[in-house]
Amino acid sequence: MYRFILIFSLLALLGCEKIVEKTEAPQTPESVTLSFFEAIYTDRDVSKALPYVTAELREVLEHYHIASSVQRHVLGLSMTNVTMTIDEIDIDFFRKFTDEVTIIVKMEGLKGGKPWVDDRTLLLEKRGNKWVIIEVLPEKGRIGG
Repeated sequence: MYRFILIFSLLALLGCEKIVEKTEAPQTPESVTLSFFEAIYTDRDVSKALPYVTAELREVLEHYHIASSVQRHVLGLSMTNVTMTIDEIDIDFFRKFTDEVTIIVKMEGLKGGKPWVDDRTLLLEKRGNKWVIIEVLPEKGRIGG
């Protein structure tokens, strides 16, 4: 009888452990944005960027296939050795009640081998409990994309 209780208890504990492992940290618009840019500019791996975008944007990224093409044609900015920070976010105290945010990412790195500082603006939307990038907004003074 004690053996049965011991085995059952161990199985219950192992089951609980797996539930804890599968729980992910809550996503924020900032973490989604930085993860997307890190996939494209640091890891140079388009597939790593796909979980952070809508199905429509996923098709565009998959069409360009390689990170340098996504940088050039989708984001309009080819750079290397990039560091990224959130420059501005249009969300405040009422974060829980908003379903759409605009985030500006400041990027510093090399463009054509020379130091360059630029920014890009993304529009994110909350879908369920997850934030996804729905659009790369055109930059001021930049036509097309």
